[in-house]
Formats: sequence, C-alpha cells, structure tokens
Amino acid sequence: MDHLNHFTSLVRRGVDDFHMIEDGDRIAVGVSGGKDSLVLLRALAHLRTYYPCKFELEAITIELGYDNMDYSPIEKLCREIDVPYTCIKTDIREVVFDVRREENPCSLCSKMRRGALNDALKSRGMNKLALGHHMDDAIETFVMSLIFEGRISCFKPVTYMSRADVFQIRPMIYSDEKRIANLCEKLDLPVVKNACPADKDSKRRQIKELLASLEEDYPDIKSKIFGAMRRLPLEGWGIAGV
Repeated sequence: MDHLNHFTSLVRRGVDDFHMIEDGDRIAVGVSGGKDSLVLLRALAHLRTYYPCKFELEAITIELGYDNMDYSPIEKLCREIDVPYTCIKTDIREVVFDVRREENPCSLCSKMRRGALNDALKSRGMNKLALGHHMDDAIETFVMSLIFEGRISCFKPVTYMSRADVFQIRPMIYSDEKRIANLCEKLDLPVVKNACPADKDSKRRQIKELLASLEEDYPDIKSKIFGAMRRLPLEGWGIAGV
C-alpha cells in the first residue's frame, strides 16, 4: 500500500496543479487493458477515498474486435475496488484493417476509439474522461511534433472537447513510464496483452527508441525536455494560479 500511496500523491499533485477534478465530477477512465490505464484506474480509485472533492468513477473499455483479448480479469479488479465497469464491443479492427486497409492505422483507430468513448460518456452522463498518458508520452509527443511536423506542440494536461462536451484529463502527467511499470508489477494488475499488429510499428515507437538511445549519453535528457515544456510554457501547461 505504501507504493500506491506514494504514487497517488504524485497523481494528486497533477490533479491539483491543473485543477483536473471538481466536486461532483463523474469521471470515466478509458481502460485499454495496458499498464498505464490500469495503474491510473487503481490510483484514482484510491484518491477517491480521501480527496476533498467528491467524485464518481467508472471504468470503460472499448473492445476493438480482437478474439484473443480477455477483459474478464479487469472486470474482477473493478469489482474489488468498487468501480463500475463496462466493456463495449466494436468493429474497429475490421474497419481499420479489413475495410479501409489503412497504411497508418493508429490515427484512424484512435479517432474511432475516442468517438466510441465519447458516445459512452454521453449515454452515462459523465463529464470527464481520464486518460493514461504520462510524462514520457508528453515528451515523446513534443519531440514527434518537432521532428515530423516542424512545430512546438503537445497535448494539454486538461483539454475541453467541445463536440463531446467532455473534459479530457491526464492525472499521471508527472509520472514517468518506469514508475508506472514498477507499480503495475507490485500491484499485480491484470494487464491484457495488445493484439494489434501495428502496436510495435509506429512513429511513436521510433521516437521512444531515439530518446532511449540519447539517454545512454545524456541521462537527464527527458527531465530537461519536460522542464523546457513547462518553462515555455506550452499552451495549457502553466500551473493555475502561478
């Protein structure tokens, strides 16, 4: 429990700095089955027990249509931590790979998953969607924008999606991937292996490998990039009230 307490305090720091949670919020956690979304779910369920702003929590999985992905262990976890769980079946895999035959499937898949999540939130009256993006994701997105698009950009810790009338929040913005992976292992969370054939073949994977290579000579490169993002600051990255 000490490991979870320490990690949740880091999550709370992000929540407080960017005013992610308000009293009465109904928050859905998008649970893919990967380590990031499972750790986020566990941390928010723990934060819910003592955070001064009272909020409701629900876990939602968008099932993409792969036969060999079993989400029943996640359903069991949700029962144990008293979080309602819904698994929504879709034909996203079929559309992306069989119908559209996308050369770059990740973008379309992401849009379709987000659309299905937004529909689920609307039907349940949820006003916020918690995503498992972390510090490494932010750094990688920043570098991807710089290298592939020639611009300085990144997602925001809090984003209002006007079409869906939903706020996306990223409570693990101060947590690095290694810390998340360690906690996932210590808590023995039921990770569902991603069956997508494009999972290990993407521009993000290239940037992840590039940064890992640079870290061998410059161990603090990620912290410096993240610090630069904060000091600019990028739009939406300034701490409220500071």
